[in-house]
Parts: sequence; C-alpha cells; structure tokens
Amino acid sequence: MFAIAGVSGNTGSVVVDTLLAKGKKVRVIVRDAKKGEPFRARGAEVAVASFEDVPALTKALEGAEGAYFLQPPDVTATDFLAGRIAFADGLARAIDASRVPHVVFLSSIGAHRPDGTGVIVSLYNAEQRLAKTQAKLTFVRAAYFFENWAPSLGAAAASGKLPTFIEAEHAMPMIATRDIGAVAAQALIEGPPAEHIQIIALEAPRAYSPRDVAEAAARALGRPVEPDFAPAEAIEPAFQSFGMSADVARHMRGMYVGINADVVRFAGAGERHVRGTTELETVVRALLPST
Repeated sequence: MFAIAGVSGNTGSVVVDTLLAKGKKVRVIVRDAKKGEPFRARGAEVAVASFEDVPALTKALEGAEGAYFLQPPDVTATDFLAGRIAFADGLARAIDASRVPHVVFLSSIGAHRPDGTGVIVSLYNAEQRLAKTQAKLTFVRAAYFFENWAPSLGAAAASGKLPTFIEAEHAMPMIATRDIGAVAAQALIEGPPAEHIQIIALEAPRAYSPRDVAEAAARALGRPVEPDFAPAEAIEPAFQSFGMSADVARHMRGMYVGINADVVRFAGAGERHVRGTTELETVVRALLPST
C-alpha cells in the first residue's frame, strides 16, 4: 500500500490515478475527510492528517511500503523559510516514527544550492532534513512547471502579450505536472533505491523560452502573441497584488533573478536525468481559455 499526499493537486492526483490504474492499494492523506471521499469511492483508503499533527501523520504512514509528499503552498507566510523548515522537520519525524521504508518527495531544479534560488531554497532545506531520516529517499527535482504559465496565457489570450519575469529568449528546463506524477508513481512502484538517496532530474523533451511559450500560444489562438518581459523591480509588487505576503514575494523575486542569471539549473553530478513525454504545446492548448 502506498500513502499519497497532495491528492487534490496536479501531481498527487496523477500519482493516485496511476497507482490505482495499476491495481495498487492506495491510502490518500488529506486534511479534510470530505476531500478523501472521491478517492474512497474508487477503492482507496483515506487518512486525515495535517503536517502540523505529527502523530496523525505518523499513523497515516504506518504500514505503507512507500509514500509521496510535496511541500504544501503557503503564499501568505510572514516567514516563509522558517515555516518550510518546520514542515520538513514534522514530516521527517513522522517518517522515522512510522518506519515507512521509501519516500518520494517532489523537489525542484536548483535544490542542490543553499542560496541564490529564492523560494527553491526551502526545498534545499527540506532535502537536507529528510536526508537525516532512516527511509530510502527519491527526490524528484522537477523543472519549471508548464502550468506556471496559466495566468500569463490568460492575459495573452486577451491582449496578445504574454507577461513574463523570465527573459524572452532565456531557454530553461520545463516540465508538465502530469509527467511529474507519472515519474513519481513509477518510482514508488520500483521501490526503494539501492542507495539511501536517489535524485531524479526531470524535464520535458527539450528546454523552452518565454518566446517558445508565446509562439505556442499564437499557434493555438491563430493570432500573434509576443512575450512581455517585466524587470526584477516589478516582481514583488506583482506577486503581492496576487495576495502573496511581502516575504513570499521577496523569495519569488529571488527565484526569477536566479533563473535569469542561469543559477537555477540542474546539478548534473549525482542526478539521474529523466525526460517527460509531454510537449509544451499540449499543455499550452489545454491552459488557454479559448481553446
């Protein structure tokens, strides 16, 4: 049986779907029992636990042969990194107390760096804390999500301009969340790695730039779309206008500055490189409101 968190999100739901389709037993971990009912109807067990409740999380993991976790979003945190450190510590304590033998954790490109990557530093910290547990670990260091472009694509459909904090011609690794879920599920099925930690560097068939995203949108819409790059000074006010705290917005700025400086990249050494199968255009067409 596999214990899966984040099942209402893009990656966790794919992990559950993949495992159930292969006839595997699944226990979903949810904060609200109502969110677990659709999965119970499909034959999954449901465990109610929050990351703040280590005893409940421990119980949710007991008896599992493997588990999937990701860092939950907290866009209003006034001290983002401190909150993420507390999350990783609680998760680590539950992992050791439950004796779950294998944990697949969604991390990020650039998570090997202790600084210079903004919000991604929280995943460096998480990897460091989880590495101290007794479980075998698979860190899926995923590239920049295609789905991150959804708000910009909405604007592009309305105005012909694709807002971006990434320089227009800056090609970087990206990935579809469906591919993340599929790779995570496969890692669970394969079981614990021979070594204590295996690291999967996951990206799409090729790198893409904002120009590529704009051109894919243009093909789908049948009219021109141009990338509209905004400088670093615009990042914090923009994210705060979306409801993020000043602290989270500051770390978001750090990530985009790191991307444009080519600091946010895969480590190379120690990583197993895997490419997803989903092309950018497929996701762009699905995200555009008029296609």
